[in-house]
Amino acid sequence: MPVLIDTVAWVRIEGGRILCARPRGKDVFYIPGGKREGAESDLETLVREIEEELTVLLDPKTVAHAGTYEAGAPGLPDGTVVRMACYTAEYGGELVPSSEIDEVAWFSYSDRDRVPPVDQLLFDDLRAAGNLK
Repeated sequence: MPVLIDTVAWVRIEGGRILCARPRGKDVFYIPGGKREGAESDLETLVREIEEELTVLLDPKTVAHAGTYEAGAPGLPDGTVVRMACYTAEYGGELVPSSEIDEVAWFSYSDRDRVPPVDQLLFDDLRAAGNLK
């Protein structure tokens, strides 16, 4: 029976580059976001995770769905699928990595191989739409 890992992610693009974060103790960068807790909505999960990871507050009125992607991932059991619902949003505050995050970086399309397969699908769409350098 396939296992689904259900996540949400914040797509923040500035100057043709996308914001990525490397969690503490990991060597892979991800689109910022995470898994829902309990019965949280996508919006509630997104706002909580981004505040926890990057210490900024997303403006719920500006949140817009940017696509949902599914892919397997290396290191996960066979049949495991990661679903990532992606959203854009404006924010207030200064982007600062929290104690959960070791590093943030702005990636161009040439950095595609540094993110997991589900994130690579997003990179492909953003590149095709002319949003990612």
